Amino acid sequence: MDSRDLKSGGDAVDANPVILKETVEQPQDDDMQVDAKPDHAHPYRYNMNYPSIGQCIIINNKNFDKKTGMNIRNGTDVDAGNLLKSFKMQGYKVKVFNDQTCRQIEQCLQSIAREDHSKEASFVCALLSHGDEGVLYGTDGCIEIKRLTSLFKGDRCKTLVGKPKLFFIQACRGTELDGGIEADSIESDSSPQKIPVEADFLYAYSTVSGYYSWRNTVSGSWFIQSLCDMLSKYGRELELMQILTRVNHKVALEFESSSTIAGFNYKKQIPCIVSMLTKEVHFSH
Repeated sequence: MDSRDLKSGGDAVDANPVILKETVEQPQDDDMQVDAKPDHAHPYRYNMNYPSIGQCIIINNKNFDKKTGMNIRNGTDVDAGNLLKSFKMQGYKVKVFNDQTCRQIEQCLQSIAREDHSKEASFVCALLSHGDEGVLYGTDGCIEIKRLTSLFKGDRCKTLVGKPKLFFIQACRGTELDGGIEADSIESDSSPQKIPVEADFLYAYSTVSGYYSWRNTVSGSWFIQSLCDMLSKYGRELELMQILTRVNHKVALEFESSSTIAGFNYKKQIPCIVSMLTKEVHFSH
């Protein structure tokens, strides 16, 4: 990214310049049962009535080793500060880890996944860094996002089984640019349960697969700005998917890139929500 944009408050990007299988019956795992308290009054809502709503871990990478070829991520400290404030307002215990190597990121999340979360209602993790499709950059290289999130799967983190695990990922997922398109207005229980180990995850990506993700070097990334704005306005009122839909709306309609680099001006962005949640998430209870 051109150094002129880094100094002028311009927009930057967080990136580097079917076979059918025979069905096999899976062995039964008697240990994979829901540890979360049932909420009989709201069967389609996660029970948040625990001593703690949970932890929020923020990985904030701004500076990178020269060997990675990655530029400094000016504006990311604004994102980290806004996230800290927003999730503290929802009642989370927030911890920020700055400029982490790949090993440090993995060890940090591994340590947290091994903790006892039995008195916590949920878990939140925000990953702020450069990225590419399926990977996130530590300060010294890249690591698969799946490698990090899988630490919290039901078979590896038993005390978060049946509880929402929310990941917010501000990073590029490729090098495509969205030029946008002009459009006409169209406004007018108590018994144990066995569940999939991949259940109860939500991944909120700042952009769709294959595309750049924009970050203003002064005011922070479009996605995190919008997420924190919507959380402050609706965090105690709306369900999480409703909040994230409003985040999508804000990013899609209220932002457009301003860059001195040829071909990078007037570009758009749309976040991507990938949900394996089995109930609604209401931060208030």
